[in-house]
Amino acid sequence: MSQNLSITHTGAVARITLTQPEIRNAFSDEVIAELTAAFTEVGGRPDVRAVVLAAEGPAFCAGANLNWMRRMADYTRDENVADAGKLAEMLRVIYECPKPTIARVQGDVYAGGMGLVAACDMAVAVDTAGFCLSEVKLGLIPATISPYVIRAMGPRAAHRYFLTAERFGAAEALRTGFVHEVVSADQLDAKVDELLKALTSASPHAVRACKKLVLDVAEREINAGLIAATVQG
Repeated sequence: MSQNLSITHTGAVARITLTQPEIRNAFSDEVIAELTAAFTEVGGRPDVRAVVLAAEGPAFCAGANLNWMRRMADYTRDENVADAGKLAEMLRVIYECPKPTIARVQGDVYAGGMGLVAACDMAVAVDTAGFCLSEVKLGLIPATISPYVIRAMGPRAAHRYFLTAERFGAAEALRTGFVHEVVSADQLDAKVDELLKALTSASPHAVRACKKLVLDVAEREINAGLIAATVQG
């Protein structure tokens, strides 16, 4: 059994939980590989109707594990590009998971952790959660997570928070659209369950088709071709 994450099933819902609270659920190349495999597995299971991404402890995800970052300091450029490619593939697998995904954000989210939340279809956060795109403070840029974070919060907010690395609260995350709901800690599971009930009570084929529709349409310019495609269904 992995020490990095767990996968549990309750009815038609799969829960993938980060289980390293002692390091604020920071991820490494090993965690990236396990998350990629986990979302691939649950995405292909016909008995799974929805997926929750959760975490143990006071933080949701602090981004990259410092020990992993120290190892990467000695990597060649090709090795760094390969690692970035694995992170990008993990985010793509989460984003394109055929099942609807919900990020259950019970605590702070930093750096690469922002990509995990943004790659999910929906996000529910506690009102005490803090968010930060901290990369520029380390002399880095959030390049690999940027396609997902910018889609989630919009380019205007991304300009500010990518460039300043300011920490912002759950209310601001809600205002920008980065999360969909903000609730007190004692209401977090109830709100997630409310969304799960809506997802699992709908037609699974229609839900899957709607998710694909959103992914397809969101990335296309509104023109005659797109209008014709949507008319045809």
